[in-house]
Amino acid sequence: MNHDLCQVTIVHQDRLARARRDMPAEADLLAQAELYKLLGEPTRLRLLQALSVEELCVCDLAALLDSSPSAVSHQLRLLRTAGLVRFRRDGKMVYYSLDDAHLRTLLAEGERYVEERIR
Repeated sequence: MNHDLCQVTIVHQDRLARARRDMPAEADLLAQAELYKLLGEPTRLRLLQALSVEELCVCDLAALLDSSPSAVSHQLRLLRTAGLVRFRRDGKMVYYSLDDAHLRTLLAEGERYVEERIR
């Protein structure tokens, strides 16, 4: 006997209707899944966490991650294409920052979630 399954089949129409009503559109779910894929890679997550604290240039980020500027630039390009970070030029320097305050909130909530789960 599988303890993870109901022993009888009963569909609760009222609950099902509420779940369907509040379900995001398919396109929104796909966009959210893409966001989570980007956040699911530790290097990109470290970059975003650093940028949630401070605007940094590629050299700063490479030093922080103990990585090459080329590798960091590649990850930043993916994040920039997804609209998660933006850059600005200042002479020969290129500085990156988060593109949206919602991302800072999402990162903080993820951190809180992990902290509560570990305790």
